[in-house]
Amino acid sequence: MATLVLTAVGGALGQSVGIGSAVGSAIGAMAGHSLDALIFRPGARTGPRLADLQVQTSRYGVSLPRLYGTLRVAGTVIWSTDLQEASATEGGGKGQPSVTRFSYSASFAVALSARRISAIGRIWADGNLLRGGAGDFKSSVGSFRVYVGSEDQPVDPLIAAAVGADQASAWRGCAYVVFEGLQLEDFGNRIPSLTFEVTADDGPLGISDIASDLTEMTVGYVGDADEPVLSGFAAEGDLRDATSALIDVHDLLWREEEGELALVSGRSIDRTLSPADAILAIDGEPEQVGRKQRIPLETVPTRLAIRHHDPARDFQVGIQTAERAGPGVRSQEIDLPAALSAYDARQLADRKLRGALRRRQSIQRSVSWEALDLAVGDVVALGEEAGRWLVESCDWDDMAVRLRLRAVETGSRPAAAAGDAGGLVTEPDLVQGPTSLAIVELPGDGVASASAPSVFAAATGGSAGWRRAALLRFRPELDMAEPIGRTAPRAVLGVALDALPEGAPWRIDRRGSVEILLDNAADTLVSAEDELLLQGANLCQIGEELLQFGLAEPIGPKRYRLSRLIRGWRGTEWACGGHGAGERFVLVDPVRLMPIELTSADVGRTLELRAIGGGDIVPAEAACQIDGRAMMPPSPVHGRITPLADGGLNIQWVRRSRLGWAWASGTDVPIGEELEAYTLRVMAGPTLLREWEVGMPAGIYSAADHADDLAAGTPWPLRLEIRQRGTWGLSLPLPLPISCMCRRVRLPTQRMK
Repeated sequence: MATLVLTAVGGALGQSVGIGSAVGSAIGAMAGHSLDALIFRPGARTGPRLADLQVQTSRYGVSLPRLYGTLRVAGTVIWSTDLQEASATEGGGKGQPSVTRFSYSASFAVALSARRISAIGRIWADGNLLRGGAGDFKSSVGSFRVYVGSEDQPVDPLIAAAVGADQASAWRGCAYVVFEGLQLEDFGNRIPSLTFEVTADDGPLGISDIASDLTEMTVGYVGDADEPVLSGFAAEGDLRDATSALIDVHDLLWREEEGELALVSGRSIDRTLSPADAILAIDGEPEQVGRKQRIPLETVPTRLAIRHHDPARDFQVGIQTAERAGPGVRSQEIDLPAALSAYDARQLADRKLRGALRRRQSIQRSVSWEALDLAVGDVVALGEEAGRWLVESCDWDDMAVRLRLRAVETGSRPAAAAGDAGGLVTEPDLVQGPTSLAIVELPGDGVASASAPSVFAAATGGSAGWRRAALLRFRPELDMAEPIGRTAPRAVLGVALDALPEGAPWRIDRRGSVEILLDNAADTLVSAEDELLLQGANLCQIGEELLQFGLAEPIGPKRYRLSRLIRGWRGTEWACGGHGAGERFVLVDPVRLMPIELTSADVGRTLELRAIGGGDIVPAEAACQIDGRAMMPPSPVHGRITPLADGGLNIQWVRRSRLGWAWASGTDVPIGEELEAYTLRVMAGPTLLREWEVGMPAGIYSAADHADDLAAGTPWPLRLEIRQRGTWGLSLPLPLPISCMCRRVRLPTQRMK
């Protein structure tokens, strides 16, 4: 900048002293060059290191970089709330402890650039993808807002509400983002370390464009080669600090060009400086024709490495190295906060090292004022020296132009080997897709006597990118949906493409099969050996029946044929018949099912749930009428009726229990209820003819009662229904037909769960 001013001053001075404005301007330019050398000479301060751009900070006084092009940066937390705690209590019914689960969320703002940006792309949290390229969040966040850094951007409403409208800053001219209600469950209930893909400009920029923006004045470019172009760059500090690494690695110089500041990489001119041009003496004092200097080879690094941001590695830090043969042990690393491909960084390192080898030679020479037209960055020939020489400095002193020239490499040379970005394990950027939701009500687990319904939410998405969704319970009486937490990890859901055939319970069915279409192509079903089946593998629900499958045969995209089935698990033998196509399939995996807190008062009511994931425009919905099957005892089994001598009927059965599904040889299962009681009903079609209770698994149906019921039930045949009376209600019935001949009647024997 001093050059621009002193050039004009020198022109005016030249006219006043009669040496001409052109020469005067050149003299002014020389003085300006000297001042520019002071302004732009390297100092102790440096620009941003690459590590600084990758580590999120929240310290006071941290400088914020000006971003150009596209780059990945961590930014600085400039505002945050305390962690917000939410709790949900599950269980706590009769005989069971309650479990309180806590979840946490946070709201905060992160400053990214001291310069206006265009957009935000992907976001990583603790190195994992939080926001995809399509703008979809992989973890739940209430709201996300981007402020691009305009000079009129408004105050964020959340910040204004938290600190007061008169105290809130809009951070105009600073690009920042605001997270509102980021759920922290996926990050160990803490604010994760975030990095952002910032698009500050719509395309690559030349180094002169970056310098122009930093100086707020036009900076040109001069050189034989094309101007270096960057797809992304982070500038921090003043012009010298921000551009020192760029200028050094590209061997650029500052100079004045046609009244404006310019960067020059070397411009060849048709000019040869011969020894005859040298000034031999000034004011009678002898001048050296030329002083030659050659620095030792050992001062040139044997290894030069450039650290950079590699777009092929999601802008993570890469390093490319060039090496030379010969003596020396010095190694040099250059931190370049720019986005470069591995290939470009490797070529740049090679050119920088080759140039350092050639530039070991320099010459200082004093020539007449006729050389005032030379400028820093010009490349000339020397009559007595081979090669081409770069004008590194040009000063007017004691009526002589004192030049410092440095040897530069010319001509062509084979390019260096291509750089290799190396292997990188990246998380695929998968769109979450719409959420699928199902409600599963299960019988008792055989371990504890439940005092509330055992109900779970199962959710998945339409693609492999689906993670979790916010879950809400809709209450029609209040016409509102209340949040109840987040779904469990992705469940395996599907739909039956055909009707599951009727089958006998508690045994392996080698004939029946059913085809299932899964909701998510990323899910799979696998076969299981009999030993694993006996341990509970591949338990699923189709319709209302619980069953297991031993064989899972893939027959198409997302399609499986399930066979080798074990039907009617955990008391659901009543649901073995009446299946149809379109029934819901749910793989019962406790890790992938979210328990829904209900009470005994919810039995008989309809539960309505809604789920909203990152890929949902409208929430997914599911509804289920709760029957409390986990609270009720299972129906009795092994019923039989035998005639008595007086014409009556002797009725016997075997009870089952909520406290043990496995049969123990030679022993009875525990009752699992407050007392042992059974209700017996005689039915004729839909009509109840008789009902009585007993306190043991046996009863008598007298001959007189039988005769009366036969007369009252005509023309319907009689049947007996036996139900166990539990603490919370009756079991499903064990039906027994009552033959008028009073023959003995037996049902299939239950040998498994």
